[in-house]
Amino acid sequence: MEILNFLGGIVWGPVGIVILVGTGILMTLMLKAIQFRKLKYSFKLISGKFDDPDDDGEITHFQALSAALSATIGTGNIAGVGTAIAMGGPGAVFWMWITALFGMALKYCEALLSLKFRDIHEDGTVSAGPMYYIEKGLGQKWLAVLFAFFAVVASFGIGNMVQANSVAEPALESFGIPKIATGVILGVLTFLVIIGGIKRIGQVASKFVPFMAIFYVLSALIILIINADKIAMAFTTIFQHAFTASSAAGGFAGATVAQALRFGVARGVFSNEAGLGSAPIAHGAAKTKEPVREGLVAMIGPFVDTIIICTMTALVIVITNSHEITNGAGKGITGAVLTSTAFNNGLNMGSMGQYIVALGIIFFAFSTIISWSYYGDRSIEYILGSKSVLPYRILYCVLIPVGAYIKLDFVWNFSDVANGFMAWPNLIAIIFLSPVVVKMTKEYFSDKSRVYPDYKK
Repeated sequence: MEILNFLGGIVWGPVGIVILVGTGILMTLMLKAIQFRKLKYSFKLISGKFDDPDDDGEITHFQALSAALSATIGTGNIAGVGTAIAMGGPGAVFWMWITALFGMALKYCEALLSLKFRDIHEDGTVSAGPMYYIEKGLGQKWLAVLFAFFAVVASFGIGNMVQANSVAEPALESFGIPKIATGVILGVLTFLVIIGGIKRIGQVASKFVPFMAIFYVLSALIILIINADKIAMAFTTIFQHAFTASSAAGGFAGATVAQALRFGVARGVFSNEAGLGSAPIAHGAAKTKEPVREGLVAMIGPFVDTIIICTMTALVIVITNSHEITNGAGKGITGAVLTSTAFNNGLNMGSMGQYIVALGIIFFAFSTIISWSYYGDRSIEYILGSKSVLPYRILYCVLIPVGAYIKLDFVWNFSDVANGFMAWPNLIAIIFLSPVVVKMTKEYFSDKSRVYPDYKK
């Protein structure tokens, strides 16, 4: 455990954070802030107007975005935000926003490269992701295998067992459902979805993700409307604490600017996965011949995940001052407990807030399980070949009840490290292939017939 904690301190500590955010800043500068200039256009791309059924790929732009979002919109949006505020103070929220804004540039690069270097098989199925652009773009097969290995490990941990446990806990506490029963139900439902590959995952995610996101955001909006007079002060508090040390109050022990930055950035990256290399595996399956388009679609992910959904959670916590509440031991509450308490206090309707948060965690975690299975099966296919995919999917589903039932401290730490180590090969590839990204971006936007399919000279 000490070794894992040490490695975790490296990948999720100052070194890892500087490399992740630094690469995002670099790409933002090289692409002239494309995430701000072209965000409106990126939303047009998911309307269906730009879809061509004759293009190579398996799913539409919107389905690819939904599949990627279903993996990133998870417990990090609920428990992760609570942890960031508890450990780093309200100012951590500001640094989550900063991470997301620069992360949008990383997502653009990842998805663009994933489309450019993907493999289209004879049956029309797609294999894509960092392992392919690391091998084909950089010519470093060993580094590609290393990425794929870490992705497989992370899929069993953070993408599977940890998420199953995150569902089982609130299902037991809020609804009295035994953990093993929750695990079995999750395992069966997951198998029914993932056995159909990315096409079925995309179909399910495109319906499931909008529903669960709207459900959670509307619930938070109700609280914000009830407490509308406190919203301006909440934003003021977030901005002030991002640059000044927080004083101790109630259960909140106070936080330095460095703590706000560290926990805000770490939880932001954990939430939207920008730079980790997971999302481009799903985006690589999009039906399009224009890599730039899918890169633009991918930018929407961190915006929805962190700027919208995480902000809703954060505002509810800050306006209710729930981060200043102590537990029975005199310590401040954190994680999902903090978020549940905030929703209860905001609604002031008994335990209603707890049930909303519990349902949110269940929806979000289940969606993460589904999409991470695809990340893992593309990665295991890259390492061992297509015959390994079905055994992987079966094992993946079998481990879900296990994860729901057992304590996961070791599994969490191990998979958290593997998840972080995914980023290193991916970021190396993004940096060295950045000239390719810049060149393709300029070529695309210089041709109006590609930017607007109905354009007539």
